[in-house]
Amino acid sequence: MSVIIAGLMNVRLQILMTVKIKRSAAKPEPSGSKKNEGRAPASVIKETGFEKIKSLLVKHHAHPISVHMPNGVLPVAVILWLMAWMFDYDLFSRVAFINMIFVVGILPFVIFTGVLEWKKKYTAALTVIFKLKIMAVALTTVSCAISLVWYLIDPKIISSPKAWVFILINIIMLIAVGIAGHIGGKLVFKD
Repeated sequence: MSVIIAGLMNVRLQILMTVKIKRSAAKPEPSGSKKNEGRAPASVIKETGFEKIKSLLVKHHAHPISVHMPNGVLPVAVILWLMAWMFDYDLFSRVAFINMIFVVGILPFVIFTGVLEWKKKYTAALTVIFKLKIMAVALTTVSCAISLVWYLIDPKIISSPKAWVFILINIIMLIAVGIAGHIGGKLVFKD
């Protein structure tokens, strides 16, 4: 627990370092510098195909927009599975399962746009904050897939003796998505 608290206390410092990396990467070189000799300015080079699509996704904030789907639906699914477990009501678990299908459907796009943002805006800096975010996203994705597949194989898991393990996996998933969202918010708003 103290490791987690210490790691979260260092988040602010890591964000400040990441912002400095981002700002230093964004500074253009003077037009008279030797590095620019013999090359066309970056603004003249036209992007085509997939590179243009990636640039547009970053420019129009596809990651912060798309991440709201899983971050909003996952807590609802976990609450529904908890209610299905507590009240032994199968309808809640079926609705939670349908919510998880939507989450698993959008997660690849969310992760793809997150990697684009990380590479283009933060020059793929592998600081502690990004390592934490990557670990949280990986844990969210794995636990989400486990929940979905487990429920698909055994729809009565909520009323079985192993229900507590299933619920624990979902709570871990919820904590992981909360950490990933918190770190993302810190990066965007630079708190």
